[in-house]
Amino acid sequence: MSEMGNNLKETSLAEMERILADQKKAYLDEGVVSTETRHDRIERAINILMKHDKIFADAMSEDFGHRSQHQSLFTDIASSITPLRLAQANLKKWQRPEKRKVTPRILGLLGAKAWIEYQPLGVIGVISPWNFPVNLTFTPLAGVLSAGNRCMIKPSEYTPLTSAAMAQAFRTEFDEAEIAVITGGPETGADFSGLAFDHLLFTGATSIAKHVMRAAAENLVPVTLELGGKSPVIVGREAEMDKTTDSIMMGKTMNAGQICLAPDYVFVPEEKMDDFVDSAKRSVSKMFPTLVDNPDYTSVINDRHFERINGYVEEARQAGVDVVEINPAEEDFRQQPAHKIAPTLLIDPPENLSVMQDEIFGPVMPVKPYKDLEETIDYVNQHDRPLGLYYFGDDKAGDHVRHHTTSGGVTLNDVVMHVAQEELPFGGVGPSGTGSYHGIDGFKRFSHAKAVFKQSGINVMEKMGLRPPYTDKFTKAVRSQMK
Repeated sequence: MSEMGNNLKETSLAEMERILADQKKAYLDEGVVSTETRHDRIERAINILMKHDKIFADAMSEDFGHRSQHQSLFTDIASSITPLRLAQANLKKWQRPEKRKVTPRILGLLGAKAWIEYQPLGVIGVISPWNFPVNLTFTPLAGVLSAGNRCMIKPSEYTPLTSAAMAQAFRTEFDEAEIAVITGGPETGADFSGLAFDHLLFTGATSIAKHVMRAAAENLVPVTLELGGKSPVIVGREAEMDKTTDSIMMGKTMNAGQICLAPDYVFVPEEKMDDFVDSAKRSVSKMFPTLVDNPDYTSVINDRHFERINGYVEEARQAGVDVVEINPAEEDFRQQPAHKIAPTLLIDPPENLSVMQDEIFGPVMPVKPYKDLEETIDYVNQHDRPLGLYYFGDDKAGDHVRHHTTSGGVTLNDVVMHVAQEELPFGGVGPSGTGSYHGIDGFKRFSHAKAVFKQSGINVMEKMGLRPPYTDKFTKAVRSQMK
């Protein structure tokens, strides 16, 4: 596996353009994509996950330095199969034309009809990230394949072993003209972004998304951008603290906080700050009595991110911030083969610190006190619209927060979980992304909603006086529409 990753194949622009041309030709030659073909392609994607689950989990662990096998099985294998099976079960229903009312109404009464039919877009480009490299490659395929498309995938160079393993696995089930995995580094990724796809899905950092969107614009390729940002948590005064911190710390420690939806910072009533910290310590201790050698606690992906996250903590410490490292067994993190970082709370850091400006993407979390709930709403609204927002506590207060803030999605009395609801669209808003997918919304995202109107057999336009030479009958018909 190591040898495969160290020699991750760079793909030339000419080779990518050839594959894209082959896929576009194959799509046009195929004509109507049958329900049976769509079902079969989804089944083959599921077969890859079922047959290569251990290979993928091992590759991800090696890429990360250490990644929980249990987590990988859940987040990247099982959680990828679920949306694919949902798409299979709903294929026929999603493909049905949608009837629409005819206007003006008289046309409908005379036999005219209107409907929407969903047609595949053609070839979809998918750029998947390193944090959930398998899930965020396969989950979009539920929408891509159910809509009848072909696909080119560019996985992350930060997880080279996993990318190579996926490239090899796809070749066992798919012809290159159906699905092709493109491997390579940043230059390959930049070339990939500029290809003339029929749609491009990018999941990753906002800074990279700007380059992707700019490159896609050269060919007027429509994009779906799944980004991130600083997702806030607001703890209400009525929240049950132990349940609250169990959920928050689970969300912050899963994948070592390397989740686009991870709780980034927490607002806590000022009089409950000590309770929150003590409860957070208990929550982590229950899940992870030890950390350094614990197989369920994941490592930070690489040296650069390890130094970046530790840099946030050091900057806060030098600024006099109370740094609470949750290290139940008091282990020495200087002696470890991976890049693990203990869950760390930063108590009320000032706004000028990097940790309050950047998306953290790690197991470090600022905790901010508040007096009045409106303070938290004002703070959220003064910053970029986040991918997720989380509220714990009273329903009425939660509704108030929801109605007065804008975010990609909301989870109440938990964190992250709205992304796991396959019947809900998932996506950001503004700097946290554009467009959404999952479930039927994924099917529609990767389809063209074609408007169809069928005129009545009667010569309606002539009978209504809507063709020259115009008479009083024409004027009367037009005036009737102006009421």
